[in-house]
Amino acid sequence: MAELNLILVGPPGAGKGTQAERITEDFNLPYIATGNILRAAVAEGTELGLKAKGFMDAGGLVPDDVIIGVILDRLQAEDAAEGFLLDGFPRTVPQAEALGADLSSLGRQLTAVLLIDVSDDEVIRRLSGRRVSAKTGRVYHVEFDPPKNEGVCDVDGSRLIQRDDDKPETIKNRLAVYHEQTEPLVDFYSNLGLLRRFDGSRPPAEVHDRIRAQIAALRVEGSL
Repeated sequence: MAELNLILVGPPGAGKGTQAERITEDFNLPYIATGNILRAAVAEGTELGLKAKGFMDAGGLVPDDVIIGVILDRLQAEDAAEGFLLDGFPRTVPQAEALGADLSSLGRQLTAVLLIDVSDDEVIRRLSGRRVSAKTGRVYHVEFDPPKNEGVCDVDGSRLIQRDDDKPETIKNRLAVYHEQTEPLVDFYSNLGLLRRFDGSRPPAEVHDRIRAQIAALRVEGSL
């Protein structure tokens, strides 16, 4: 069976987490999120994990070569032998170039890059509408999943707050970083013939159906 080596990209609030969960279940792929595997490498005390910890403890960014090293170690685990879903990396074109070269050195290549595309206005609408219970962390949305009584948690009656990360000015800053650093990956992977674009403004179930159909077709093509 052909490998399914996939990368998931898109702006914050595009629904990548929801789709990642469904994709990994559909195709029995390990979900490899950069933050998670960095923390795991640090906890396990691997050589690269210790290097990453040094930078993290100093409040600096972990260098690309260390991140890619951690990712490559993870991709060589037994559960990733037939494919993987990578989320959170690459974030820049130089990272994408380095990842492609290192995968090639392992005799592997990407199958596709899945872009969940959502407009800035929709991202702001989705994220700025979140409200969280100050006591339990239960999440509501003023439009999509409002509480029975405005500003009050249905479960424990605690006050609902808007986290700093969900304030419009913070969201706009995150989007600016995405457009500057990560969006160039769209053209990069499109030129390689790897990009598959999905309209993330559609209902999650519909987005899932379209992604699943595309991945299934790619697997069939890779087996021919």
